[in-house]
Amino acid sequence: MEAYFDNAATTRVADEVRELVERVMAIDYGNPSSRHQKGLEAGQYVKQAQEVIANTLKVEPKEIVFTSGGTESNNLALIGGAMANQRRGKHIISTRIEHASVYNPLLFLEEFGYEITFLNVNEQGIVDLEELKNALRPDTILVSVMMVNNEIGAIEPIEAIGKLIKNYNADILFHVDAIQAYGKMRIAPKRCKIDLLSVSGHKIHGPKGIGFLYIRDKVKVKPIIYGGGQQKDMRYGTENVPGIAGLGMAAKLMYTNHNDKIAGIQQVKDAFLAGVTKLEGVTEHSGEAPHIASVSFQGIEKAEVLLHALEAKGVYCSSGSACSSNHPAISGTLEAIGLEKELLQATLRFSFSVYSTVEEAEYAVQVIAEELPKRRAFVKR
Repeated sequence: MEAYFDNAATTRVADEVRELVERVMAIDYGNPSSRHQKGLEAGQYVKQAQEVIANTLKVEPKEIVFTSGGTESNNLALIGGAMANQRRGKHIISTRIEHASVYNPLLFLEEFGYEITFLNVNEQGIVDLEELKNALRPDTILVSVMMVNNEIGAIEPIEAIGKLIKNYNADILFHVDAIQAYGKMRIAPKRCKIDLLSVSGHKIHGPKGIGFLYIRDKVKVKPIIYGGGQQKDMRYGTENVPGIAGLGMAAKLMYTNHNDKIAGIQQVKDAFLAGVTKLEGVTEHSGEAPHIASVSFQGIEKAEVLLHALEAKGVYCSSGSACSSNHPAISGTLEAIGLEKELLQATLRFSFSVYSTVEEAEYAVQVIAEELPKRRAFVKR
């Protein structure tokens, strides 16, 4: 049996998405900038995807800009937003549990004279609104807070944060990394006062290499890629039409019977946690997100040893953010929530999707129950 529980890293592409992408690549392969029929057909795919995605967020299609994925969306929002608004100030606020695609662009901006304030979080990974309120300054131009943490699944109080920011100064840009939230939650950028919102396609059963950035109308963002004037001069380069079509289809599928889909994912998470936490020396510190479970195993030296033991029996999970796997280190998120030192490298993330089943969860627990004592015995030698 196989239990793929690394859906926060990437998801299986839905069959309908794969079929549509193949059609666009093989049949409707025109360049949307071309003025003949093939180009017009390709342009329709882009337009339709914008409309579908905009409808899921209750925003305007013109406010959706397609990118190569979540990393580019975050970079465009942060670097482009900061550069376009630097005359008002150079102070930016974020948190200590952001993804590397937010954290590293902020470090890049520091090199150009921007001052970054990183907010602390509590043991549940939640930002303190009072600390945010005290951090806001007359020269603050941008606040960036992820909606769902990619390692522990903490859900930030985005609506309260947005209102707090805008009550202080309506001109401050509010960016939300929604890469782990989109598809798993109903998101209302207008109600939450969000100016910029990042999404990635391969987290919702869409293709890799495609994402979008919601840019609220009239918000100033400077492009970070230049070229031939596509997407109203906001993101140059020939549109990835197969990817865009696939992303639109994935969004449509995720938000059709959405409540039932999320209930199904939550059921798998609940079943997994109910089983795994009965094992000796196993604790969980998962947030409210329906698809992410963070589990620590006392008595093992490194989580990766257990990870590979599980992999050998068809259970796939991760030891942190997939995007940081090339540069393994202690998780900043786990440190920020105050996890005990001995558990910082003994924690695994299990993440679920619409394709996950309770039977797979039970199988994963069974495998962990078999393999965990072996890894502990190895450490004691």
